[in-house]
Amino acid sequence: MKTPEPKVKREKKMPVSPSNIARAAERLLSQRLVSTEIDYVQRTLGTSSTQQQIDATVVAVRKMPWASIVVPD
Repeated sequence: MKTPEPKVKREKKMPVSPSNIARAAERLLSQRLVSTEIDYVQRTLGTSSTQQQIDATVVAVRKMPWASIVVPD
């Protein structure tokens, strides 16, 4: 007899909004992100994402070179 496979717990997705990004930055970095950095996080993650993905992207954006964050005109 087969044993049932354990259920994998999925993380909830949440909106990738400027306010959620700002809260993550304040919690993780104790600093605010500038609007260009917030725009980058939104472009990278799309409309919804898990809290872990938002956190990882917020931390990563601060370490990235500015030229890779800014959208060329």
